[in-house]
Amino acid sequence: MALSNLYPNKQITMISLLKKLLGSNKAERIADALQRDAVIIDVRTPGEFSSGHIKGSKNIPLSQIPAQAEKLKKAGKPVIVCCASGMRSAQAAGILTNKGVEAINGGGWYSLQNKLS
Repeated sequence: MALSNLYPNKQITMISLLKKLLGSNKAERIADALQRDAVIIDVRTPGEFSSGHIKGSKNIPLSQIPAQAEKLKKAGKPVIVCCASGMRSAQAAGILTNKGVEAINGGGWYSLQNKLS
């Protein structure tokens, strides 16, 4: 049976259904991670980071994430990664997750900062 038959008045996509079933609401995941003392990692270059960043965040450029993964894993804290637009942080979150680190793509740093305040 098609999803449209089950919910004729709503536009349902497979992705939105999966998000609802799996509870992948990013804002909730970020809030939960912060309650568990998450570390915010900004994966932009040092130059980008110095031009503005989230207070208390750490700068580990994307190119250094694989080498730092074990250290982050040993810290035992969730990691929220951010960058300029969310593209590099998505890559970083994938790398860290594959290495056993609980990582959430926080997206662009400025947007994330606004969500945190």
